[in-house]
Amino acid sequence: MATTKADYLAQWLRDAHAMEEQAEQMLGSTAERVEAYPELRQRLLQHQTETRDQARLIQSCLARYETSNSALKDMAGKATALAQSVSGLFVSDEVVKGLMAGITFEHMEVAAYSIIVAAARRLGDNETVEICSRILLEEDEMAAWLEEKAPEIVEQFLAAEATSA
Repeated sequence: MATTKADYLAQWLRDAHAMEEQAEQMLGSTAERVEAYPELRQRLLQHQTETRDQARLIQSCLARYETSNSALKDMAGKATALAQSVSGLFVSDEVVKGLMAGITFEHMEVAAYSIIVAAARRLGDNETVEICSRILLEEDEMAAWLEEKAPEIVEQFLAAEATSA
């Protein structure tokens, strides 16, 4: 059976749903461990709420293609997020490494949604274009926020380390 353009879009939407499942878990576990960084913690929790909504919106797109999210991909995403959060427990600079991972992950999401929007536009699926353009904007805003705050967070981390040394 040949793969259609709509099949590819549905596959990419399933990937996006799994990515959001992973992001939700990563955001929550990271937020739990960055109490010394209240502004970062609050923004992570805000984005976790956005992420839950994004996953729900992606499911509505999948429903139009008469398919659903991939339980296997969702589980793999959650397992990856769990492994990342556990590995953070063993490093003293977890907030900095988490910041780097967060910036990288947000840019991966921006790339994924850019591709989905282009594909949906090509297929004339205006509802998916609208939904994923909104999600793309939220992901881009989160990436920009993390990048803007990175120097401040690193300074705060280094200052705290200097006083504990």
